[in-house]
Amino acid sequence: MKKLLFITVVFYATFPSFSQKDSELFRINDAPIMVSEFKQMYEKNLTIAEDTEAKNIDSYLELFINYKLKVKEAYNLQLDTVKSYQRELESYKKELLAPYLYDEETLKALVKEAYNRTKNEVKASHILVRFPSEGLAVDTLFLRSKIVAYKNRILQGEDFAKVAKEVSEDPSAKRNGGNLGYFKVFQMVYPFETAVYKTRVGEISEPFKTKFGWHIVKTTDIRPSKGEFETAHILVRNSPKSEAKIYSLYKLLESRKPFEEVAKEHSEDTNTAKIGGKLPRFGTGKMVDEFENHVRNLKEPGNYSKPFKTAYGWHIVKLIKNYPVPSFSEIKNELLRKIKESKRIKISDRALLKKLMDKYQVKEYPEALIVFKETKKEALNADDLNAIVLSVNKKKFTQKDFLEFIKLKNKAVTENFKDFKKEVLLSCFKEDLFYTNLDYRNTLLEYKEGLLLFDLMQKKIWNKASKDTLGLKSFYIANKVKYGKELDDIRGQVISDYQDELEKKWIKELRKNNMVRVRKGALRKLKNTYNQ
Repeated sequence: MKKLLFITVVFYATFPSFSQKDSELFRINDAPIMVSEFKQMYEKNLTIAEDTEAKNIDSYLELFINYKLKVKEAYNLQLDTVKSYQRELESYKKELLAPYLYDEETLKALVKEAYNRTKNEVKASHILVRFPSEGLAVDTLFLRSKIVAYKNRILQGEDFAKVAKEVSEDPSAKRNGGNLGYFKVFQMVYPFETAVYKTRVGEISEPFKTKFGWHIVKTTDIRPSKGEFETAHILVRNSPKSEAKIYSLYKLLESRKPFEEVAKEHSEDTNTAKIGGKLPRFGTGKMVDEFENHVRNLKEPGNYSKPFKTAYGWHIVKLIKNYPVPSFSEIKNELLRKIKESKRIKISDRALLKKLMDKYQVKEYPEALIVFKETKKEALNADDLNAIVLSVNKKKFTQKDFLEFIKLKNKAVTENFKDFKKEVLLSCFKEDLFYTNLDYRNTLLEYKEGLLLFDLMQKKIWNKASKDTLGLKSFYIANKVKYGKELDDIRGQVISDYQDELEKKWIKELRKNNMVRVRKGALRKLKNTYNQ
């Protein structure tokens, strides 16, 4: 916790200016510190500073110089080479990079699309021609021709359900004629979901592929979503007397006996009876159709249905609460999370890679890949693999680099090279981001040097103040009148004051050992900017 707080409140770290007109404010030995750097940090401080002194340019400049001297000392002591520091920094860097590795425009469009689809629920039937088992060769054109032939049969007048029962390779089709019931966004794989939402009611889609195989779908209905429901139910499991029993329980409800009491005393759903029949909150696609349809028909909280039958038995269901589809602002972050966790995020990946291909000078050397197609990778000698396979902005990548990349991969050479190119482009993009995105640069350097200064302060001040018992005692004796209490009674306060004293002496030493030269003209202009 101490480390996090320290990194949060420490000065923003240094960074080279993005402006060609930037001027030098001061110099520590031969290292220039720019006006823009000071302004960035000073203006951030203005928003949180409460006392006048902290807003004074001269006072803040002294603090800033002290900060810079500490940073320099941390690098002099090579604290940036410590493995634990490098691991923590690398971990943070990955976390910080993550939001930049999406195409923002595509992501916004996917979120908006998902929200629009949450407003409606669709009902569809499908026919599937399944891909062979993994590892077997796939003649995808032949499989596509089969699904086209099935579509033509339907277009010529055959019933969709009849054809589905005969030919669909979805095992459930024999029973349901391909009918999938109602579903909503995120409940099917993205290409399937998209095909259904884009096909008009009563029409049949063009053939399309998913990871399962080739499909055609018929969208049979679309209805407004009612969101999610909180319900309770009474269940009587199937038996010769179940219908008579459920209607006797219905009469108890009609005679105004509380629903919860009837459920506790008579429901045969052992998981929910003890809690008055309450079910977990659910939306479309989570319950069998008959159950969902009866819930949707209940108009007000407190209403309950007439008895109805499902595969599980006879039910009476009561509506406790209906949760309508939230507003876009309420659900936006949840949709974004679901998109990032689903395969549809690959659309953003492809969009980003396309932009990177347009941004960078990318050249491929397919002839250098021939050796990988003709020879097993295990038989290749890395020392002989020096030909260029890819260049990005004149940075060259050789056959040896590609061999290292594919060592543990079992894809075909062409697929491996696509992945290799993607990794190279993303690597170049990550490196460039530090120089092209000011927000990313500042945040990374703030953490980088904040982490470094934490380790430095711990080494030079905090640990020393805690462990130097003789020094602490001497400091206490010298200031005993000020404290007026025994050391053991106020040890925490004395340690804190001793740390301040050690830091002042240390800063004085740093000032003595380094030459600091302030550019008076630049400082004067800076003060004028802030009317000081």
